[in-house]
Amino acid sequence: MSSPSSSSAFSVICILHSLIAITSGTLMMFHMKEIYTFTHGLDIALKLMGSTPHDQLLIRTSDSFSGLLLFSIGLLIFMVSFVKDVEFQTFFAKGCTVLHVFMALWRVYFERRVDVLAWDWLRQTVGDILLAFSWVFFLVYSWREKYD
Repeated sequence: MSSPSSSSAFSVICILHSLIAITSGTLMMFHMKEIYTFTHGLDIALKLMGSTPHDQLLIRTSDSFSGLLLFSIGLLIFMVSFVKDVEFQTFFAKGCTVLHVFMALWRVYFERRVDVLAWDWLRQTVGDILLAFSWVFFLVYSWREKYD
């Protein structure tokens, strides 16, 4: 049986991650040009959007499906936030931590090599590490409650 504070911490972290994923996914589906322009500037945004109509269509389709996937993940995380099983919460938090660490490693080793995105990888890597730390915080918090 889970303690109320551990369970509520899990729910809060899940809902925050869910809101981030749903918002990001929605923006990716419907406002990718504006996101590219805001995050990278107009010149790089034009490069990222493609040069031919065929490339632009493929990139918009890819961004839309990526956004839909992120939106779906956000909905799943929202549903997971209501699970009260302590073992599942711990397993889920460990899995999310590993996922965020692998994403940060991906950015460090591969994404920084893309010339257009080279300056942006550090900011995104810090974001991935902060998201991983939120799950580590939950794990430490739940272990502290378990062994006190």
